[in-house]
Amino acid sequence: MNSPVVDVLKQLITYDKSIVQPVYIQVAQQIINAIQRGYLEKGSKLPGSRILSELLNVHRNTAVSIYDELASQGWVDIKPNKGTFVLVPQESEVKIKAATQHINQAYSYPKSVGFEFQESFHLASTLEETTATYSLSDGSPDLRLHPVHQFSRWYSAAMKRKPLISKWNRTSAILPSAFKTQLCNYLNATRGFHISPENLINTRSTEMSLYIVSQLLLKKGDLVLVGQLSNYAANMIFQQAGAKFKTVPVDDEGLDVAYIEAHFSQENIRCVYVCSNRDYPTTATLSAKRRLHLLQLAKTYKFAIIEDDYDYDFQFNGSAMLPMASADANGNVIYLGKLGQSLFPSFHTGFVVAPKNLISEAKNYLQLLDRHGDLIQEQMLTELIVEGEIYRLKKKNIVTYKQRCNQLHQCLKENFSAIAKWCLPTGGLAIWVQFIEQISLIKLAKEARELDLFLPKTILYQDKNTCAIRFGFGHLNEKEIEIVVKKLKQAYFKVINA
Repeated sequence: MNSPVVDVLKQLITYDKSIVQPVYIQVAQQIINAIQRGYLEKGSKLPGSRILSELLNVHRNTAVSIYDELASQGWVDIKPNKGTFVLVPQESEVKIKAATQHINQAYSYPKSVGFEFQESFHLASTLEETTATYSLSDGSPDLRLHPVHQFSRWYSAAMKRKPLISKWNRTSAILPSAFKTQLCNYLNATRGFHISPENLINTRSTEMSLYIVSQLLLKKGDLVLVGQLSNYAANMIFQQAGAKFKTVPVDDEGLDVAYIEAHFSQENIRCVYVCSNRDYPTTATLSAKRRLHLLQLAKTYKFAIIEDDYDYDFQFNGSAMLPMASADANGNVIYLGKLGQSLFPSFHTGFVVAPKNLISEAKNYLQLLDRHGDLIQEQMLTELIVEGEIYRLKKKNIVTYKQRCNQLHQCLKENFSAIAKWCLPTGGLAIWVQFIEQISLIKLAKEARELDLFLPKTILYQDKNTCAIRFGFGHLNEKEIEIVVKKLKQAYFKVINA
């Protein structure tokens, strides 16, 4: 007779060799999903690699790769000569926001309005202009990698599509667009989802997605929990919605979920904002144990989790952690993501994944803000997904960004090993660099500007316990990284010796 575990695997595991996602990743994601949903009990012994290969009709090396992937993410423990066991989460070690004019003013435009209106300091622009040759970002892609000539042809072809005018002029409800259908297929294949177009809206950006979600969720005075060092754009959006937000410590395993339970369980939490794959700005990954704990708290206290997966596409080592939303059986997680980050910004699209009833309301807000969207962009992205081009471009650029990340790591070792500390992230386009000695980062930025290097205020993080910068490297090539690090070192010692 088959063991219960084998029966569960036979019922739940399927794979498709025709899609771009490797078979071992497809199977590993489904086993993780089964663990999170409780189909596989913690401590259960999984079948050996030989039995698993026969069960799934795959090569034994593929079965070994499945277990290696699960072990690397902290979901199983492989014990030599004993077997492979589902891990108890607590044992897991993997780091899974007018007066009337005078005659001489007759042809001048007024400088202020003749009525009262509400000004908002929450939405003050964070953009800073510079003429410096070199600059840091918080993790922006390199626009020079965008295949301009290819996209010129694709854009022209999309403009000539005959159905474009009819899509633009549509006045009645129709079937889901080809873009939403293909985006659902892409997310289901790459992120472990099982969604249909009714679970999805696409927007112009992640910030637009978050703004719409905040309008649905938040009323004045609602409590939002964010990381102690959090995404400034998200914080601005929450404040503008009238919410009060409190901070939660972040360490090497991401957001401290036990702190939430200990300090806020008696309060009426409305939502928790979390960057699950890489915390913003520290790049720490939310561990498997904390993911499960947070999902359980959301179920118990009935609050929403806003899961911002802003850089899922930039994974260098292994595979990215599956979204919490892919294993959310209780409808507590709202997932925010972005597609096309390897492309020019005008081809990026944000999206929201959530249960149908919330998406239906979100569509009402989206119609007010952006009724038609960008149909040409959607047409292009649809074809890029269908033809596999979006995946090819992503994989090609990941190779480049990984080389740049390693180059930055090496340059920091050569120039900053005695004065700063950092961890090499598994992905993303930024490294969190913490200075050992407290210095004035404002002075550092000033001295850097004298050396033709611009440090925007949005990458500087300083309080009594923190003196760090989010060093975005994606937009710099390897030679530029070397130059920037040397200039930053010069600026640092100018501040120290001042």
